[in-house]
Amino acid sequence: MSANTPLGWGTGHSVIGNEIAMESRRHLIFTAVQILAAITLLWILATRNAPWNAERYIGTVLVVVGVSFIAVARYQLGKSFAIRAQAHELVTRGLYSKIRNPIYVFGTVMFTGVALVLQMRSLWIALVVIIILQAIRARREARVLEAAFGDAYREYRRKSWF
Repeated sequence: MSANTPLGWGTGHSVIGNEIAMESRRHLIFTAVQILAAITLLWILATRNAPWNAERYIGTVLVVVGVSFIAVARYQLGKSFAIRAQAHELVTRGLYSKIRNPIYVFGTVMFTGVALVLQMRSLWIALVVIIILQAIRARREARVLEAAFGDAYREYRRKSWF
């Protein structure tokens, strides 16, 4: 056994092991960046030098709800999370039992909250663009999942929303 292969593994497995470790690191880094971005966003919105009116209160609540449910969805998705559409596992538990794309749904909730807090017209246009891009991405992901999981995915799709 060579010095750079894990105990009990042949040389073919060391490459796979390295790829898994690298993917795990990327996943961890991406999650950490998202957490820092969410904290930064909440800090910016909470400390914004503007009067607290109904829009700002409602927007702040929507941001907190959106960020919270995005975190729950990411946790429930686990290692099945990928930047590009991939079919690791058909996740149908938790939020995913009712909503096929909860990260997109709650991302929209969060961004709506940001638009309310900042009260900028351009953010409403950006929200429309985001919704269109998310719908396109959801369709692409649906094709990948349907190709990988067939009837199981079609049944899941029939029982869940977006």
